[in-house]
Amino acid sequence: MILGAGGLAREVQYIYDARREALGEDIRVLGFIVDAKYGEPGTIVNDLPILGDLSWLSANADKVSAVCGVGESHLRYQFVKRAEQTGVEFTSAIHPNCTYSRYVKFGKGVVMAAGCNLTSQIELADHVHLNLSTTVGHDVLMAPFSTTAPGVNISGNVTFKEGAYVGSGAAIIPKTTIGSWSIVGAGAVVTKDLPDNVTAVGAPAKVIKTREAGWHIPK
Repeated sequence: MILGAGGLAREVQYIYDARREALGEDIRVLGFIVDAKYGEPGTIVNDLPILGDLSWLSANADKVSAVCGVGESHLRYQFVKRAEQTGVEFTSAIHPNCTYSRYVKFGKGVVMAAGCNLTSQIELADHVHLNLSTTVGHDVLMAPFSTTAPGVNISGNVTFKEGAYVGSGAAIIPKTTIGSWSIVGAGAVVTKDLPDNVTAVGAPAKVIKTREAGWHIPK
């Protein structure tokens, strides 16, 4: 099951299609799980049905596995936390043309789109998403729910704290940390540590907004 039915969810579907074609894996994607306001059961998305909401997943959690196809870190966090209450097992979706060494550690629910390249001593924790053509250098730690948009370049010895989000084409120089639930704008260059709960843009990246701690959790 893919949680969500938007653009990223359809890209996750494509990853599984690619794995079947390239690797011959016997993977069957049954359909999409969404909140009721985002689609009626039976609606067809890319030849697959919306099966229902989390109540459907709860009734079938022992028969299926799931991956979250929601792109933004905080929205993915919210959906996954609700889905975890159903008891469903989470799986990962890794495109077959991604390259990575045997020294990369993967958590559950990881998504890696086509063209990602990871080197050595890297940890991708639960529900990390790496979008198209992300590069990750040595000794990088990406905490749960951290995210890259397409074309991000991460140098060595970088730390992403929980929920950190980096926009398209950004570059992260070595030995820097991106704080929990912080957002780095597209095309930014991170040259120094960023605190928690901020938005930073530009080259070099500068903080332009600070959010209240816990902003990613619905009130």
